[in-house]
Amino acid sequence: MEYAIETFSLTKIFSDWWGRTKVYAVDNLDLQVRPNEVFGLLGPNGSGKTTTLKMLLGLLHPTKGKSLLLGGEGSDPRINSRIGFLPEESYLYRYLSARETLDFYGRLFGLPSKVRKMRIEALLDMVGLKAVANRAVGTFSKGMARRIGLAQALINDPDLLILDEPTTGLDPIGTRQIKDLVLKLAERGKTILLCSHLLADVEDICDRIAILYGGKIQTQGHVRELLQQTNKRQITTDAISDTAVEKIQKIVRDENAECEVTSPMDKLETFFIRTVTAAQQQEHPTSGAVSTTKIGDFLTQHEAVESILDKLVSAPVSKQASGQTPATEKVAAAESFKPKADEQLLSKLTSQVEPSESKAAAGEEEIKTEPVESQTQRKEQVKESILDKLTGGSDALSRDKDKTEKPQAGDPGDA
Repeated sequence: MEYAIETFSLTKIFSDWWGRTKVYAVDNLDLQVRPNEVFGLLGPNGSGKTTTLKMLLGLLHPTKGKSLLLGGEGSDPRINSRIGFLPEESYLYRYLSARETLDFYGRLFGLPSKVRKMRIEALLDMVGLKAVANRAVGTFSKGMARRIGLAQALINDPDLLILDEPTTGLDPIGTRQIKDLVLKLAERGKTILLCSHLLADVEDICDRIAILYGGKIQTQGHVRELLQQTNKRQITTDAISDTAVEKIQKIVRDENAECEVTSPMDKLETFFIRTVTAAQQQEHPTSGAVSTTKIGDFLTQHEAVESILDKLVSAPVSKQASGQTPATEKVAAAESFKPKADEQLLSKLTSQVEPSESKAAAGEEEIKTEPVESQTQRKEQVKESILDKLTGGSDALSRDKDKTEKPQAGDPGDA
């Protein structure tokens, strides 16, 4: 697969009821997004970004042209099960809680129960909504709704993630968190298509960008190549004396160029995050979303062949090596120690004969004078008397014996 996303003259035309006024929302769009790439699709409002995404996902039928996602069509269930999508507006069931919402989307993807529970808790913790997981999403602010919307886009651990204005309504820390998450997912090997009009966000995380206007691509390329000003030079140094600054300015003027020396400034985003992080470390209470830098383990796992389900249900290596489950091991252990009742009982009951046997083996005179046949007969009598007591007395045994020895009337033995 050379491209994760590829379009061929993709076009969408909207017209009025009578078919007279035509609006080219997307006009002959040829776009290629490589695997494991963070691609930014930029443009002002109405430039065709959202329309393009909907055609890629099969939510809108193109007027002409074709698009391929992960080697197939976006409307194919086998393909869209590998795609995560965060729409521009979070379409959520307002009476479901955050946890129920994620469980609902997990069921749509057919995730097993154990996998759903594990991912739901990891995602709630990641987006900072674990403390309000049982609140109805209809009571959430816009920023909190975007957070739960992002969590539902990641519930299936997608190979391709499509984000439409993901940072809209988020505070600066939430925005920074989304950008960090995108970078983490790119490190794992996922492909991200990001649509936004917040250029600072795209500049920080995208490998390549394309700028749309009027439904057409005006320019595209690597961010660094497009933004770098090759006709200027920038020098950054540590704090130096005024004398050194004057010398530098003189050297620059000798080159017939202008020179401006100023102190660098932090970005407001960096300063804001540093201030709020300090407040969090002091454990100030808050009733809103909690900012966190945690990323779900299942999203940052590098072993592509390792399944989440296998990790949940696999037995320890020692038990797998023995070929037994814990239940069968317990049964086998019980059987190995289970005494045989008849042998144990007879050994206990006949243990009183053992001293005679031991004495005979030792060579004592009174045992030696007794014939071997009489010793054997005594043992048999002891065993029979014990068995008689256990089985109901000697009378019953003698009666059974007489029946077997005496032939019945009319038996062929009478003859």
